[in-house]
Amino acid sequence: MDIDLRASVVGFALAGVVLAGLLWAVGPMDVADAIRRADPTVLAAVFAVAVCWLSAWGLALWTVLSGLGSSIRAHVAILVFAAATFANNVTPFGQAGGEPVAALFISRSAGTEYETGLAAIASVDSINFVPSIGLASVGIVYFSTQVSFGSRLQFASYAVAALAIAVPVLAVVGWNYRYRVEAAAVRVATPVASLVGRVVPRRSPPTADAIRSRVEGFFHAIERVSGNRRGLALTFGFALLGWLCLATSLWLSLFALGQTVAYPVALVVVPVGAIAGATPLPGGLGGVEAVLITLLVALGVSNGAAAAAVIIHRTATYVLPTVVGGGIAGVLGSDTFAAGS
Repeated sequence: MDIDLRASVVGFALAGVVLAGLLWAVGPMDVADAIRRADPTVLAAVFAVAVCWLSAWGLALWTVLSGLGSSIRAHVAILVFAAATFANNVTPFGQAGGEPVAALFISRSAGTEYETGLAAIASVDSINFVPSIGLASVGIVYFSTQVSFGSRLQFASYAVAALAIAVPVLAVVGWNYRYRVEAAAVRVATPVASLVGRVVPRRSPPTADAIRSRVEGFFHAIERVSGNRRGLALTFGFALLGWLCLATSLWLSLFALGQTVAYPVALVVVPVGAIAGATPLPGGLGGVEAVLITLLVALGVSNGAAAAAVIIHRTATYVLPTVVGGGIAGVLGSDTFAAGS
């Protein structure tokens, strides 16, 4: 398992500083009091919904892999996605940093080439992102008729609008010029791989033809995923279900503390908070919490309740999958996980 431990340790240290600053600003006693008053039954529901979220996105991975010819079973794909989530959560820059490791887990468990596993997780992450924009847009439209926008809500609405425009534009441009992108990737990867091969002991640098074959295999897998309309629709459905589960997790976390808020609150806050996952912190830890708390407070939730709800929500959707996924990743890394078992 090729995870840079030093980078992860530094990242977690920085995240700890950010979290400590958040608690100090909010008031740790207020947060502790709010959590102590939480309804245990609703807390159990929060964790159940978090399991549903992880399963939904795991089924999205299963759908993509099935479309690529893998015979991996649905429950195995869910476990592998949990391991991929662990990789994303312990590496800086979230999914961008964890995808190469996640691809290794997928290739080992699904019996595919590495570039196919990378294409699968990249496709799932890309498709998973799309419904969040729609849900956030629905929430923004709702709030535009209910409350006056302060500076924080205006920033959130601008961010959602920018993503709603940028994502489809980038997708169309990237698809239309995919062969140029592929050629550029080969030009960039060839000298880098050759340098690594010369530096790493007992490793011969790959040939230009081998690198070109790998890159072409990755883009070919992406084309197969995008050409399967039924598979894309099913994957999108699982992605949407996952986002609804994430929003429900935060909504229930607030409800457990006696905070009854409109459901569109979660539809706006959760996707916008996910943008902070791109920060150079493991899984966005610290950055995501800061955004979630800031937006909840802007929408009228008290500081202590907002922080307590975010802690509950992130425990279910960050800590739980990291712990469970870490165990699964350990099994995959030991080569004892049989393909399609």
